Amino acid sequence: MIAQVIVDVPVNRTNRPFDYKVPSWLSPLIRVGSRVIVPFGPRKLQGYVIGIVEQAEGEIASARLKDVEQVLDDTPPLTPELLELGEWMSHQYLCPWVTAVQAMIPAVLKGKSEKWLVATEALEAEACGNSGLLWELARKRQMPLAEVKKQFPDEYLLVPGWISSGLLATEYQVTDRITRKQQSFVRSLLSGPELAEAIRSLPARAEQMKRALELFQMHEGQSLSTQMLQAEYGISRASLKSLEKKGFVAIEQVEVYRDPYANRRFSDKPKPDFTPLQQQVLAPILQSIKMGTYASYLLHGVTGSGKTEVYLEAIEQTLAKGREAIFLVPEISLTPQMVERFKARFGADVAVLHSALSQGERYDEWRKIIRNQVKVVVGARSAIFAPFRNVGLIVIDEEHESSYKQEETPRYHAREVALWRAKRNDAVLLMGSATPALETYALATRGRYELLEMPERVGNRPMPQVHVVDMREELHAENRSMFSRKLHEMIADRLQKGEQMVIFLNRRGFSTFVMCRSCGYTMRCIHCDISLTYHKTNHTARCHYCGYTIAQPAHCPECQSEHIRFFGTGTQKVEAELAKLFPGIRVIRMDVDTTSRKGAHEELLNKFRNGQGDVLLGTQMIAKGLDFPRVTLAGIIAADSSLHLPDFRAAEKTFQLLTQVGGRAGRHELAGDVVIQTYTPEHYSIVHATRHDYPAFYRDEMLQRRRTGYPPYFRLVLITFSHEDVPVVIRGAHTMADFLRPRLAQTTIVLGPVASPIARVKDRFRFQIMLKYRDEPQLSDLLAQATAAFEEWNKQQKVLMTIDVDPYVLL
Repeated sequence: MIAQVIVDVPVNRTNRPFDYKVPSWLSPLIRVGSRVIVPFGPRKLQGYVIGIVEQAEGEIASARLKDVEQVLDDTPPLTPELLELGEWMSHQYLCPWVTAVQAMIPAVLKGKSEKWLVATEALEAEACGNSGLLWELARKRQMPLAEVKKQFPDEYLLVPGWISSGLLATEYQVTDRITRKQQSFVRSLLSGPELAEAIRSLPARAEQMKRALELFQMHEGQSLSTQMLQAEYGISRASLKSLEKKGFVAIEQVEVYRDPYANRRFSDKPKPDFTPLQQQVLAPILQSIKMGTYASYLLHGVTGSGKTEVYLEAIEQTLAKGREAIFLVPEISLTPQMVERFKARFGADVAVLHSALSQGERYDEWRKIIRNQVKVVVGARSAIFAPFRNVGLIVIDEEHESSYKQEETPRYHAREVALWRAKRNDAVLLMGSATPALETYALATRGRYELLEMPERVGNRPMPQVHVVDMREELHAENRSMFSRKLHEMIADRLQKGEQMVIFLNRRGFSTFVMCRSCGYTMRCIHCDISLTYHKTNHTARCHYCGYTIAQPAHCPECQSEHIRFFGTGTQKVEAELAKLFPGIRVIRMDVDTTSRKGAHEELLNKFRNGQGDVLLGTQMIAKGLDFPRVTLAGIIAADSSLHLPDFRAAEKTFQLLTQVGGRAGRHELAGDVVIQTYTPEHYSIVHATRHDYPAFYRDEMLQRRRTGYPPYFRLVLITFSHEDVPVVIRGAHTMADFLRPRLAQTTIVLGPVASPIARVKDRFRFQIMLKYRDEPQLSDLLAQATAAFEEWNKQQKVLMTIDVDPYVLL
């Protein structure tokens, strides 16, 4: 039997399957999708079996094959479908196949190849002499080489001599990071009458032992956790051990799942009556689910129109057909609220996957999926790789969000992967948004997706009233505060009424840059071409790209002036200003700084939901999906912050953010207001957001895209080069451009090479080439050829080259 294996060496030269013989003793275990350990050159590496054949071509070829050394899993972690998907992603996103496959599995399953020092049979006690290292190896027989260097630095230099003399050898070993949680349980070994007799036989002073046996009488046939017996009934471990010695019970270690929601109780709300609009959009979706055929829908519904109930009903009908559902959300901050609704509706059938879980929790949630113990997965981008075998429905909530695009290799978009899986499984793809991505909406208008509209809120509740404040007029009126008079007045009004508010600013920190007013010096990162952001909580200036941090100086580093000041506004500064203007106001701030701790998202949102805060202040993580009945005001501090970025999607992102933030207000019985503070109130993205008019924005933005030649009229590929020396990175970029130009269609536009908008990050200079194309059917093959042609040169020169197909970040 021959296994075809892709090995964990993510370079082009090894981007193909390698043949290995399967020893007879491993043949019952090995299957397509298994993780295996195989020899590869001098090393042992982890690989993935992508095919199994009975015999290699020719007996001589077969005889030369190396053996698979180990199969790591009883159940393969990859389904045949996911292996096919990995091959497609490798071609589509120009990455090694193994890199695509590794994006699909939990981090603990990604094996690590490590060099070990091993004692040979020649190493006996008499050969150890005074060497502490040799005595340790004679006892343990093997140690990681890195550990040897750390523990025995003086003897490390002698290792090569001992290897050449035959006392020691080196070998590569592959280890994964799997840990399984064990919990102690107690099981009664006695039947009902025997338990009663055992209780009578115990002395009067053995109260804890009697109580334990009485509990087994009450829970006949059940194992009880020692933790529960100790915490709830005060039965000590010593008493349980005594019962075990008497032969009354057995204490066993049982593997349990790490469940982040184990101690939570979710109360199911009665299913609401569907509005006529909900019934109208559900009809075709449910028909497709019933038929079991591929269909794709774009659900365009205003904020508060009841899209989530449509999703839940579609999932319920999918489960009724015996199939499985994947539900994607864009932000971790949305996950707690969604989990609550899903757990209440579908109970233990739900697994949750997102990066805020520990690695162990993610692994255990993933195992529930691979073992067919759940039917629904809720999670962020990577949940699209849930190893279901019978997917019937994939839902992408807030489908326009840029977080669905992965910014590291493999640079996939969850929407494209979802489309592939839906077609492969004859499943339904349902995408929903109040502000769909322009490309998605364009495809829906052309018939690639079926467009479903929900233009009204549930119960015909009015959309919030939007007030646009021209901040230029505020300056003319001598108001230099970050709050306009209108927003100040409305905050005071909500505080008086006891209602809640959401205030949005897409900049964390206290000030966006620090400048000397005497000489004009601006504090910049020494590793990146970017200003440092001042954080007041710890009085540091920090780079938000590489993490470089310095203490805030009291004097200007250039001219030693004391006039060093903070400019711009971040969430910390807004929080401080609110406290100064409205004494006693309770502000809950949500940004990267306050939500880095595990469970912080849920904790902060629960505090706000329970009325422990008047204002929820934050960055874009509070901009969508959240639903609080008492929120009647949404304030947007700097509506222009995303409008003037060097990004063709700047207007679209601005419109989406304003619409989504505004949609948090007035979602229930109380009417809502939105205050948008801007220096460009005449811009069409702000004008249309004020009117909740997506079609009008779509028309204006499409005219701009056609005029400038950007998606959806053209597709893009961004090729970025980085190196520590400018001449090297320029030479690499120009050589690539010269290679591509004669091989591309005449209609394809090559822009660059030019310096990236942020020209230096982490001490590496960056140049980029952008391809704009309409019809290049062989472009993936051409880019693969270019990557292969320059791989050796890039490796020698240490140039990093990345290719981003349909990029979302151009900075």
